[in-house]
Amino acid sequence: MHLREHWESVHISKSPEQTSWYQPHLHTSLEWTTRATPSRDSAIIDIGAGQSTLVDDLLAAGYRNLTILDIASAALDRSRARLAASPLAEAASRVRWLAADIAQPDLPPHALPPATFDLWHDRAVFHFLTTPAQRQSYISRLAAALIPGGHLILATFGPDGPQKCSGLPAARYSADSLSAELGPQFTLQHSALIDHTTPAGATQQFLYCDFLRV
Repeated sequence: MHLREHWESVHISKSPEQTSWYQPHLHTSLEWTTRATPSRDSAIIDIGAGQSTLVDDLLAAGYRNLTILDIASAALDRSRARLAASPLAEAASRVRWLAADIAQPDLPPHALPPATFDLWHDRAVFHFLTTPAQRQSYISRLAAALIPGGHLILATFGPDGPQKCSGLPAARYSADSLSAELGPQFTLQHSALIDHTTPAGATQQFLYCDFLRV
């Protein structure tokens, strides 16, 4: 199955609560994002957002310049419908939604203009990039779109995390190996290993890192 078809099927066939990565609120992501970009005018992009409620919480906190990207249109459609039916509907009308595979070279150039974002957030996309070509495409696009001095909040499976998720192979990283993968354009500010409890009761180790775009 094509990768896009795989994720469309996941989001169509399962509710958010049935997925292993589900959290009612991404507290760590929200805390690190608001700390890195205190200005509510900051341009923030959430990569592989799925149906997460981070966009809801950022809107509720007053952020006004949000871009939400996911490979699955179904995930974006459900998030938009959730927000449209909420008290955040007016604020959500200004959110930019992109259905795209961030690691594919055929992403239209206008989708992510150069030096656009103050913060790039990714919880659990990068560890699915298991080939050097995928990772290089992702990193090149990230480096171009993030402003100098901008923050990358990147969460992957940690050294003791699972090697497979949603039927797909996944990579595991330490702070050092992730820094080496990203290269000298990104300087690690701080990191943390955080245990995530899945809805089924299993524990997954995540590595959270905050990098500065040099």
